[in-house]
Amino acid sequence: MLGSQLVVRALARQGVTTVFSLSGNQIMPVYDACLDAGIRIVHVRHEAAAVSMADAWAQVTGGVGVALLTAGPGLANGLAPLMSALHAESPVLLLSGDTPLAEDRLGAFQELDQAGMTRPVTKAARRVRGLEELAGAVDQAVALALAPRRGPVHLALPFDLLTADSGMAALPPLPAPVPGPAADATSLGALARLLAQAERPLVLAGPGAARAAVRADWQARGAQWAVPVLALESPRGLRDPSLGAAAECLARADLVVLAGKPLDFTLGFGRGQVFGAQTRVVVLDPDPALVARARGLLGERLALACVCESGAALDRAALLARPAGDRADWRHNVASALAARSQARPASVAPGRIGSRALCEQVQQFLATAHEPIVVCDGGEFGQWAQAFCQAPVRIVNGVAGAIGGGLPQAIAAKIARPEATVVVLMGDGTAGFHLMELDTAVREAAPVIAVIGNDLRWNAEHQIQLRNHGPARLVGCQLADSARYHAVAQALGGFGAAVREAAELSVALGQAQASGLPACVDVAIDSQPAPVFSAVQTTGH
Repeated sequence: MLGSQLVVRALARQGVTTVFSLSGNQIMPVYDACLDAGIRIVHVRHEAAAVSMADAWAQVTGGVGVALLTAGPGLANGLAPLMSALHAESPVLLLSGDTPLAEDRLGAFQELDQAGMTRPVTKAARRVRGLEELAGAVDQAVALALAPRRGPVHLALPFDLLTADSGMAALPPLPAPVPGPAADATSLGALARLLAQAERPLVLAGPGAARAAVRADWQARGAQWAVPVLALESPRGLRDPSLGAAAECLARADLVVLAGKPLDFTLGFGRGQVFGAQTRVVVLDPDPALVARARGLLGERLALACVCESGAALDRAALLARPAGDRADWRHNVASALAARSQARPASVAPGRIGSRALCEQVQQFLATAHEPIVVCDGGEFGQWAQAFCQAPVRIVNGVAGAIGGGLPQAIAAKIARPEATVVVLMGDGTAGFHLMELDTAVREAAPVIAVIGNDLRWNAEHQIQLRNHGPARLVGCQLADSARYHAVAQALGGFGAAVREAAELSVALGQAQASGLPACVDVAIDSQPAPVFSAVQTTGH
């Protein structure tokens, strides 16, 4: 077998059926091997889109998502979504073509220290250096990507290894799975006592706990312990609009369990008034470095720190103790805060435009009656409205890394992974500029997603920052053109397009988009509003 065949057969043995890629010189041998192995190549218009698609595939299927990029600039184009996949805890395998080993340090075409570039935004990055390593490197990379905490792994594949005859007729045996770190008996006992004795406990889990495949398991843990469980997957932490007014509960909790949730900027590094003065904190994490970091930040607030897989630790601790009561009042208070969508000052809507909340509520009505709905919410100010008001059994958001622009590629990958699903992506007009050409990919791949663009003619997140910090006379670099016709781009690429300028037109346009059976873009004129901030105190109006 050629080296490229070793790589692809190793992928097939791991259950990989689809690879997201943009073609290039150094990966042509892998393309050729995919033909023989029956692995589908979804070829995109920009390398960043391929990595975003692999991220979404992993989130939707629960398995590893694979992106295949060429060397040099191709690999470099994929770095930003790789960072997003890391913070989203998505098991992504990034394979990149690389310059031949025989030409190292000779000024080869597109020579680059690829692993050096990707190491800060992956769990591990490696350049394979021998034919005998190729298949095993793929197996090890997949296992590492899927191990707690899940995340991306990168392998750089030198061209001369891919084109050389390995002399092997079969793949080497699969390596034995390596178990994740487990909590010791002393830590389990302490965890059980702390949870049993707490009056107002709160479990904060990481993005992985928000995935459809494991969400029920985490809610079952919460029910078993009579403790609310919140999965944090936004750069706004507990101030994520999809969590309502949950931030108001954190200061009242007497015990907070960080179950695989890093103590970072999303929780104010544990400083100030984020936690209550008497709040004690438990840290359960498979990463020793993050446990050590939490120790240093929390000081005397730290009640327990353990290097372990957090879900398994909570399950085992439940065998040792039970809470004294059902904590009904506390759980009700947290649930009410999560459901809160009241605003202290409901926004007025400019004439001739649709309010962001009204738009998202209409999309939610569409999702509520759709077949197997999947919703993708991109970032920015409009993205926060979408995350607050649009839900589905499977939901993808822009994630803790805070990047924008990956929503459309993610929606396309979700549709490819779940062809029978109704997939809707919501994004702002600024965000649309990143990957709108991927509608061409959607047309070619027969992936009819519905893209809803909230069009307020600006980069609204930056506009709001400048407005607050510098005043209306100092706004610069935020305005977008009123002449842009995003729906016409979809039409030009072979999809469906509709422009919506009145609220009554939106439900009709969504129905037409779905009925078309084509990738669709619905361009909606919205009023430019800052992201919502909710209060548990009831107010009236939208």
